[in-house]
Amino acid sequence: MTTPLPNPALVTREAARRLPRLALLLFCASYVLPGLFGRDPWRGADLNAFGQMLALAEGRASWLAPALGGVPTGASLLPHWIGGSAIALSSPWLDPALAARLPFALLLALTLVAAWYAAFHLARTESAQPLPFAFGGEADPADYARAIADGALLALIASLGLLQLGHETTPELAQLAALACFQWGLSAALHRPPGWQIGVGVLLSLPALAASDAPAMALAIGIGSLVLSWRSSLPTLRAMLPWLGAATLLAALVAWPVHAWRWRATPLIDPVQLVRLVAWFLWPAWALTLWTLWRWRRHLLQLHLAIPLLSVTVSLATCVLMGGSDRALMLGLPGLAILAAFALPTLHRSTAAGIDWFSVFFFSLCALTIWVIYIAMQTGFPEKPAANVQRLAPGFHAPRSVLAIAVALLGTAAWVWLVRWRTGRHRAALWKSLVLPAGGVALCWLLLMTLWLPLLDYGRSYRPAMERLQRWLPAGACVAAPGATASVVAALEYHARRSVDASPDAARGRCSTLVIVHRGPMQPVVPAGWREIARERRPTDRNEWLLVYRRI
Repeated sequence: MTTPLPNPALVTREAARRLPRLALLLFCASYVLPGLFGRDPWRGADLNAFGQMLALAEGRASWLAPALGGVPTGASLLPHWIGGSAIALSSPWLDPALAARLPFALLLALTLVAAWYAAFHLARTESAQPLPFAFGGEADPADYARAIADGALLALIASLGLLQLGHETTPELAQLAALACFQWGLSAALHRPPGWQIGVGVLLSLPALAASDAPAMALAIGIGSLVLSWRSSLPTLRAMLPWLGAATLLAALVAWPVHAWRWRATPLIDPVQLVRLVAWFLWPAWALTLWTLWRWRRHLLQLHLAIPLLSVTVSLATCVLMGGSDRALMLGLPGLAILAAFALPTLHRSTAAGIDWFSVFFFSLCALTIWVIYIAMQTGFPEKPAANVQRLAPGFHAPRSVLAIAVALLGTAAWVWLVRWRTGRHRAALWKSLVLPAGGVALCWLLLMTLWLPLLDYGRSYRPAMERLQRWLPAGACVAAPGATASVVAALEYHARRSVDASPDAARGRCSTLVIVHRGPMQPVVPAGWREIARERRPTDRNEWLLVYRRI
């Protein structure tokens, strides 16, 4: 009989103290709430998904077949049902964009909670516990698990890839929450038999992942979890085999009626591009994860590492097969954050100091840049940043919001206090090395969503273009938009409040106005019987023109 190898973690009782709960809640609130209010859906996946949710809520599309401009999109049903239901239930009291964003903000909060609890349960396992000291003074198991969980949550907040994608109303956020909840349920099963709470949680999370447009990933995670449970000697985890098998089978079956099965593999991404994507998208969790894999290299088959490593491996493989999809890579962030947290007990003091000083320099510089450009937008000084803003966003006039300035000042003051606290003599807590990266990310996001929000809305929303376009669109009449992008169709239906026909034969239909999206130097091919009356574009896009025609 072989004795288990000792793990590399040595943790004192003082180092296992938990992050104060109020501070942890403030970290989460400063990350989840900015960007929730006062902005439009941004062009791209955010606006595309929102447009389909709005069409469902307003009865312009069937709840069994999401559509834009009357053209079925084949999108998965569950995420669009979530947003469409929120719009329908809150109408007319809330703006549709805010109503659709609220449940997805709750999904982001659920992801943070699930990652914390998954890390807590994994760190409580015997194989993850630090070595006992000869004369006592080692960390209490529960305190150590809380400290590791706090570190995992901070690592997830500090991940750059989650910053924008985690604040959109897209199916990927529902996938992220479902995968995080599955990881939570599987980790909780390490300590107690799978009752109805754990079993039902696992039984729902994998089908939810499949119904949110990721059935292949759900099957891979389910099969991998079955292998881990079957090989495990823990009776509680082996008792999960029927639940995991049923969840995997249900995930495979539920994907068909909700339009989730689609083969989306693309040519493989260039290795250099993949390295660049991983380097910035998963920063700083990937660096700590590599350290974890090295220091715990003799324990990789232990469940506290194998469970999060499974989701990370499946996410990375899906990213490669989809040609470098950052949205597929995002699904590995909860597992990566947990792996990064297990590096904390083994970090050298010089490494922790390097992370701290890099974070102080980088995020302070980013915050200073945001403030300087905001002052330039308001006062015209310094002149060069003000001129750059006008060049990149011609016609933009920065409004002044006392509330936004007050919130930004509070966030900046909190960052200064946090830097002073960390550079003091607070060296014991395990999570100390991730406080500044998480705080810096939260600060920059807060400043962007307060000081720069009008500028970002002006550059990334279709509202300015639709305000110019509306004068050429007869009120109450439909608009033909054959071949238009999903973002343009959604903008016409939401911002311009027009009925849109985006079918290929729309120009031969009943609409009296035609809108064609034109890019490039070549003149567009216009069907006979139409006369051009206007050309408009988004102020920050010099390549895309919206051409308006009227039937002769």
